[in-house]
Amino acid sequence: MIEVENLTKRYAGHTAVAGISFTVAPGEIVGLLGPNGAGKSTTMRILSGFMPATSGTVRVGGLDVFEDSTEVRRRIGYMPENNPLHVDMRIREYLKFRARLKGLGWKRSRQRVDTVLEQCGLTEVSKKIIGHLSKGFRQRVGLADALVHEPELIILDEPTIGLDPHQIRAVRQLIKSLAKTHTVLISTHILPEAEMTCNRMLILYEGKILAADTPENLQSLMSSSNQIVAEIAAPENELKDCWSQMPEVSHFNIASAEGEYFRCALTPRDGMDLRPIVFALARERGWYLRELTRSRHSLEDIYVRVTSPPEEDETK
Repeated sequence: MIEVENLTKRYAGHTAVAGISFTVAPGEIVGLLGPNGAGKSTTMRILSGFMPATSGTVRVGGLDVFEDSTEVRRRIGYMPENNPLHVDMRIREYLKFRARLKGLGWKRSRQRVDTVLEQCGLTEVSKKIIGHLSKGFRQRVGLADALVHEPELIILDEPTIGLDPHQIRAVRQLIKSLAKTHTVLISTHILPEAEMTCNRMLILYEGKILAADTPENLQSLMSSSNQIVAEIAAPENELKDCWSQMPEVSHFNIASAEGEYFRCALTPRDGMDLRPIVFALARERGWYLRELTRSRHSLEDIYVRVTSPPEEDETK
């Protein structure tokens, strides 16, 4: 659905996007992650035809964004970060107005407005003036606007920013439901949201893509530091001797836990899974084992690891 090759955007004395390349398949929900200034919004504006690139090629549905701009825009639903709604209009009349602007006829525009009102949970408030709506409902109106002409690709720039937890959950579920019939590209710096919503992520930093993969595969970037946590009832000296002599353990830490148990944090060599070894050892020695888990790094941990400068990473 999206093909980007060597995309570059330069402003006076500043490179916002530096030769990035990526693809997005139909039906995917892909997140563009990065801090402010990473190049997320610039990339989305170029994809949507809002601004030209300095160099590189961008195709949407096989069409060149620069040479076939009008046709590409028909295939895209775009919701920018600062949702530009007409606050003096009622929701239904605003969506009809937008549908007509996007080329739908009178009959088709009425049908599509009814559909997106229901899809976005706006049917009961469709006669309300947009200026009287909460932030969450305004975001829903923006999503309905992006969907009203049945685009193949939905581009959402920071769709949950400024929303409360209930509103975020509602918008998240709506976005996930869109993947059944649309391709979705989301820009965000709220990492837990991306982790719960996206099938694949592109991590941008200073205009470059530093990592691009599924959340599961990105975990492999941190696999070498995935600790095993075991709570064991055994003499502390015996535990220290065991872990120090075990070649599979790179580092360990032992701390007192509730009762007679000790909490052992074991860092493996080469990212191997120590759980089967620890379990077999506990059974062999008659230790009581209360907990045995493998820690998973959050997307925030992965993001910090990927975007840390070499000198910062070496001091950790």
